Amino acid sequence: MRKSVFGLIAIAGLLAGPAFSQEATPSSAAVEVSAFELPWSDFASPEAGQWFADHVLAPGPTFGPDIAKVREDYAVVDRSRIARLRALYDVSIERTEIGGVPVQIVTPADRAPDPGRILINLHGGGFFWGSDTGALVEAIPIAASSGMQVVTVDYRLAPEARFPAASEDVASVYASLLERFDAKSIGIYGCSAGSMLTAQSVVWFQQHDLPSPGAIGLFYMGASMPGGDSVYLSQVASGGEPGNSIDWTAHPYFAGSDFSDPKLVPLASPEAIAAFPPTLLISGTRDGGLSSVLATHAALNRAGVLADLHVWDGMWHSFMSDPEPQESREAYRTVGAFFRKELGSDDARTGSGALETGGKQ
Repeated sequence: MRKSVFGLIAIAGLLAGPAFSQEATPSSAAVEVSAFELPWSDFASPEAGQWFADHVLAPGPTFGPDIAKVREDYAVVDRSRIARLRALYDVSIERTEIGGVPVQIVTPADRAPDPGRILINLHGGGFFWGSDTGALVEAIPIAASSGMQVVTVDYRLAPEARFPAASEDVASVYASLLERFDAKSIGIYGCSAGSMLTAQSVVWFQQHDLPSPGAIGLFYMGASMPGGDSVYLSQVASGGEPGNSIDWTAHPYFAGSDFSDPKLVPLASPEAIAAFPPTLLISGTRDGGLSSVLATHAALNRAGVLADLHVWDGMWHSFMSDPEPQESREAYRTVGAFFRKELGSDDARTGSGALETGGKQ
């Protein structure tokens, strides 16, 4: 499903444009790439290669002006993923509100959830789609692999809302959870646009007197706008045309925004990056967001922040959305282990117990 997997490339300004303000690239550094056949990676699993051939290269939803149709087209894809994930992972799901914001609480059903630690998920979808179904795709396997409840936030989207509406929604949920959990026992992770929002939210917290979470996860995108080599190479490596540079200001969610504001582009501020919590970064070599992930990892390292980078060869944007490839299941375990290691300690878990839910749905 090339369009569904690479939706951020298909829409205006979602996997292209400048990462942050920098000097112009010398034109003499550009190269012309000749056509060639790219074989499947020797280092990626055969099952991932079969999934790539059968599904990633197949036509999928396309982005168009009818946002309601786009959202439903992607929801159809995600409902299939949810069914396959729930066949593998036993969880309960409850829809409710926290801090006045719609959320879903995903709880491991095969054991008692960790009573002192909790995760917040910020779904992908280009700031256009992903609420409800897309969010569950990202929350189900992580709740199961971590043993923690995952609160996935249905934050406001474009074109109905614009920056910083999503950051405000995340802050409302986070502030409410702080009444029950210690900040160091709360983790936040996001995928694609949700990864950008995770980084933006950390800076929002910094500037609005909210404590830093215990750890975060940035998956398929870093703390910048997309850019770098991967924007161009990822589409070619997935059977499409090369990407190109698009003006991010054309995206309705960012209309009228100041792109020098670290609440929008955290990577533009070394001071903001230096105050980040321990960070897990995940990507693949065919992911259009890889360059942003690598640049963020380098910036965190320069700032002395614990940054744990995992890149799977041959994997595409949002590869963890499908549980069939071996690499997806490895990534789930990596996420669970990271948050179990970095969130709080036995002495620091001051939470008053897991969130109460109404049972399995």
